[in-house]
Amino acid sequence: MPPDYSHTEIKDADGHLKEIVFMPSTIETIDQAIFKYVDEIMNLHTTTNKGWIKVPVVWVGTERSHQIKNNRELRDKKGALKFPIITIERTSMVKDPSFKGTFQAHMPDYGKGMHRTRRINIPASRRINQKKTSNFKNAWSARKHGDANNPTTGHGQQNFPSTTNKNRVVYETVYMPIPIWVKTMYKVNIRTEYIQQMNSLIQPFYVRTGQANSFFSTHEGHRYEGFVEGEIGQSNNIADLGEEERIYQSEVNLRILGYLMGEGPNDEKPKMTVVENFVDVKIPRERVIVGDINTYLDELEEGKGFYRE
Repeated sequence: MPPDYSHTEIKDADGHLKEIVFMPSTIETIDQAIFKYVDEIMNLHTTTNKGWIKVPVVWVGTERSHQIKNNRELRDKKGALKFPIITIERTSMVKDPSFKGTFQAHMPDYGKGMHRTRRINIPASRRINQKKTSNFKNAWSARKHGDANNPTTGHGQQNFPSTTNKNRVVYETVYMPIPIWVKTMYKVNIRTEYIQQMNSLIQPFYVRTGQANSFFSTHEGHRYEGFVEGEIGQSNNIADLGEEERIYQSEVNLRILGYLMGEGPNDEKPKMTVVENFVDVKIPRERVIVGDINTYLDELEEGKGFYRE
């Protein structure tokens, strides 16, 4: 299925229009933001027998057969994993009523029937419809009756520069679904062969966030706030005197305050909607029904004074 996105125009620092792609926020978007933060932003390295290398980051959601076939650099000839390695796993996702983000009130969709067709949306951006605005301006400027010096009349020609009639501007407002806030937990497992490697990999999780424990991860224009749990658990087997390979393993828990927009691929409603404002209200007179009878008919010639023929 092709990605679902909408285009919006904004202005840069120089005042020029540029087009951006607004992607919806889904569960996969949050997963990719966390993976990108650990893999690219933190960019953890350590010392091995091959020198100072980057530690590979693996998402554990794929099947083991797929990992063996496509991640051969992570395993030796016998199929065992090469250390050090970092794995990421999403452990839980909770829709907490106490965590509502910016929008506190519940606004249900409306419509008839079992499937409600209209969604309550919020404005995301606004732009001017140049073509329709020009049509209103030209129609006003081309008016020939009245005095040209009167600001309530036109100038008798199109495309005439004028500062009057500023209110007839057609705006296109882009609306997006209200974000639904969820609390997502991730588990980052760090496995190494030596204690020096483990020390160099877990220290950035303590220090990078400063005295606080919060950080921000971004992906496809979305920004999520995350927190590093204060306790980093360790499950080493170095105390075991058996024949198993000695492994140092630490577990870092991340709590992400994310949001979801829309129902994903199963959503039958439009993700993004564009609405135009009205600039003029006209109420025509029903001349066929009423007849527009002239009240001063007696003072005029016979047969005149009617608009209806």
